[in-house]
Amino acid sequence: MDITASDWQAITLTIKLATSVTIILLVLGTPIAWWLAHSQSKWRSVVGAVVALPLVLPPTVLGFYLLIAMGPNGPIGELTQWMGIGTLPFTFAGLVIASTLYSMPFVVQPLQNAFSAIGHRPLEVAATLRSGPWDRFIHVVVPLARPGYVTAAILGFAHTLGEFGVVLMIGGNIPGETKVLAVQIYDHVESLEYARAHSLSLGLILFSFVVLLALYSLNKRKLSLNFSGQSH
Repeated sequence: MDITASDWQAITLTIKLATSVTIILLVLGTPIAWWLAHSQSKWRSVVGAVVALPLVLPPTVLGFYLLIAMGPNGPIGELTQWMGIGTLPFTFAGLVIASTLYSMPFVVQPLQNAFSAIGHRPLEVAATLRSGPWDRFIHVVVPLARPGYVTAAILGFAHTLGEFGVVLMIGGNIPGETKVLAVQIYDHVESLEYARAHSLSLGLILFSFVVLLALYSLNKRKLSLNFSGQSH
């Protein structure tokens, strides 16, 4: 079955959304993950639970409350209207915000694990060489945490590609604006266009398999390198 222009539009929009969300999460997730990995604050468990909440929360629940918050009478909606932006539901910007919140644990947790595994010793050595905090992070932490960043980017991107409940609640079904791939598949099924739904679904399955295969291969290689290093 040939992929229609509408299908390509949904695929392009989905890739754009996943790329935007992944970049935002890598930027926002880094300080959050660093704080969770090293903070001794009593609020650490609370913040960690909030970040991980989307893992167990039904996406429609998160989408519902975001819809209220970003609506014309919600706190975010009132703020954006005061700023002259208008309301965010049923816009691409609204999709980005909702997807960022929903995919956050898939980026923050790998980064947190990577930062925790580094420990304090490399940073202490760098400090003795008069390296400043920013230099230590850029030249010591980031290279050592590179596998964590790769894992976080892959998981964040792949998870955003497959979102349905949140994007449907916040974005609706506007072609070219909020109609992402998962919603396009849903529309094909509702229209009894099973062949078209099958083509898009099979593509997502293959992509997900390749992503997971790459992720497991990366982790296996990392374990092998660590074991080899410990042996020497």
